[in-house]
Amino acid sequence: MKKYIVMVACLLMSVGSVPSVAQGGNEIQLRDIVNGAYSAEHIYGVNPMNDGDTYSQLSPDRKRIIRRSFKNGEEVGVLFDVTTARGDVKLNGIDGYIMSPDERRILIQTETKSIYRRSFTAVYYIYDIQNNKLEPLSEGGPQQVPLFSPDGNVIAFARDNNLFLVKLLFGNAETQVTKDGKFNEVLNGIPDWVNEEEFSTNRSFDFSADSKMLAWVRYDESQVPIYHMQMFKGAYPTRTANDEYPGEYSYKYPVAGAKNSDVSVMTFDIKNRVTRTLELPMDSDGYVPRIKFTSDPEKLAVITLNRHQDRMDIYMANPRSTVCKLVVRETNDKYIREAAYTQMKFYDGHFSLLSERSGYQHLYWYNLSGQMERQVTSGNFEVTDFYGYDAATGRFYYASNEESPLRSAVYVADKKGKVKKLSTEVGTNSATFSGSMKYFMNVYSSAQQPPVTTLRDANGKLLTTLLDNANLKAAAEPVLGKKEFFTFTTSEGVTLNGWMLKPRDFDPNKKYPVVMFQYSGPSSQEVTDSWGIGFYGAGGIFESYLAQQGYVSVCVDGRGTGGRGADFEKCTYLRLGELEAKDQVETAIYLGTLPYVDKSNIAIWGWSFGGFNTLMSMTEGRPVFKAGVAVAAPSNWKYYDTVYTERYMRTPQENASGYAINPMERAANLSGSLLLIHGTADDNVHYRNAVEMSEALVQADKQFDMQVYTNRNHNIYGGNTRYHLFTRLCNFLNDNLGK
Repeated sequence: MKKYIVMVACLLMSVGSVPSVAQGGNEIQLRDIVNGAYSAEHIYGVNPMNDGDTYSQLSPDRKRIIRRSFKNGEEVGVLFDVTTARGDVKLNGIDGYIMSPDERRILIQTETKSIYRRSFTAVYYIYDIQNNKLEPLSEGGPQQVPLFSPDGNVIAFARDNNLFLVKLLFGNAETQVTKDGKFNEVLNGIPDWVNEEEFSTNRSFDFSADSKMLAWVRYDESQVPIYHMQMFKGAYPTRTANDEYPGEYSYKYPVAGAKNSDVSVMTFDIKNRVTRTLELPMDSDGYVPRIKFTSDPEKLAVITLNRHQDRMDIYMANPRSTVCKLVVRETNDKYIREAAYTQMKFYDGHFSLLSERSGYQHLYWYNLSGQMERQVTSGNFEVTDFYGYDAATGRFYYASNEESPLRSAVYVADKKGKVKKLSTEVGTNSATFSGSMKYFMNVYSSAQQPPVTTLRDANGKLLTTLLDNANLKAAAEPVLGKKEFFTFTTSEGVTLNGWMLKPRDFDPNKKYPVVMFQYSGPSSQEVTDSWGIGFYGAGGIFESYLAQQGYVSVCVDGRGTGGRGADFEKCTYLRLGELEAKDQVETAIYLGTLPYVDKSNIAIWGWSFGGFNTLMSMTEGRPVFKAGVAVAAPSNWKYYDTVYTERYMRTPQENASGYAINPMERAANLSGSLLLIHGTADDNVHYRNAVEMSEALVQADKQFDMQVYTNRNHNIYGGNTRYHLFTRLCNFLNDNLGK
């Protein structure tokens, strides 16, 4: 469960279009919001090139791959053009691309079809830049996650849970590496549902540095319990096969405490066609969230976690002898953050590690033998991203929130430990560095400023501005509400950060109803000085729509959220929802003391974990909320998956009292009008959560409203769905807050 899940639908919509308000009028239209009219323009498909001075970029019309200069952003060449490429296939556009390491070939991605959050199938073509020719990667059906070998002469890909190799020097000869892959039983090189969802990956295979070996994770999910989702005819898309009788989609989903996939790490000698299983000394119920070949062909880094996820081991495995040597063990008295393995990067003889062993997440530098050579950063702040290491200068480039938990900036630390800030604007900054680390593309935004994309040199000097979203800013400024950040201290002595958005014609002498939005999940942050604040981002565009109707919108990050160190984040360990709900109730109480707030008309809403915490807050015992909306909400952690839930709660067998803290158990305490919203085909937070919550409310004699969306997943979009959902939400708020 990730805080950004509900924004996926927004990303699929058109970007950069000018909303209708720009042509006259000063009111926001809800349909404009859900159709993405206020979405900012971004530069997508950026790939730093080997020369260190240029990058490739997919054109906005998705017909060309352009080469541009990191110095000025100017076009210096075209790597691919659908109108001129030769071959038996004629393409109208492409979905993405993958450059070969030697940049002689490009894998062209087409006909993309989503599976789960990160997984998808696509039809790929091999494009030879010199010959300007397209050839199919495989004639055997769509592929998943293709990968070039380091020498660029072999491509590995997955199909139907098996791995295949295509040898480019042998006439694109295709060979099958594994044959035991089977749906709902065995997966080779691609993760099962829970590993994909909670370890943020869609590929689990890699080539050795000398291109002679292939390694992969094998997932045996044959003993994992199965979950069945009923599928109806519906619309967008229409499932005609389910017209007479409903159909079913069944897949392996381990709920908390249940059996996970059995994982093993395999290697394949490409020349000799020998398959081996690593002698990996991990727990029988442990995880392998990442494997990665190092610069040494005889050292495959295998990262493992125990089931509690409070111990991470890094092994260096010999792919031929299968011997695994433990080089680093990272432990925590609660749990290891995902960044420890998702942000791990490997270099010639070294690798980086983000660890919060000091109480704050910082950057550490190791050699391949597991010796720590340097702690790169330190202090009472968090390193949020590691961008890369420049071996020529000994410099480390990263982002941190050193200035404020609400902000991030790009920094460089030299080999003597001297730190320099490279980004100049105050707000939220992120970077993409050139291959030489001499230049970077910086994306900056703040609560008042839409994203601005610039090119800078390694010292932070501004070279040029590529995108400033000036049209969006001009369209949004006349309609956005008044935003301000604030802090307050709860009755328990905890200081919390928040933002508030008021109507443009705000009158401090009036009393306003309040709508509180929150997510509240572990390590998440909604209170940041960025254009992405609010549910739909765009500087709080949805909250500004509410402001037009006379509401004040508020968002507060309570205990358990990120950016403030391990103690603040992990104080919710084993009792998810208890402190988070208290802090939202305390927020409502604090707001009620403000002279312009109508304390009898405060609502709360959220999606996913935010929906869970809406239910928890409305059943906390103090009747401060007049109404609430819980979208796609977990209602009992025993229904959610192993990896996420047990990271924070351990198993139901180990922590029965913690699992008992849930809104179903507290249904009799519900105070305020409640609207439950859920999609029937939610593969993440199953529809059963809403069904069981509704039953608990019925038996507690609590009236409530419920909105169900046919065949919709966790994002609840498609056709008119999003507009209907937000119309329903707003009507519910208006009906219950006296608007």
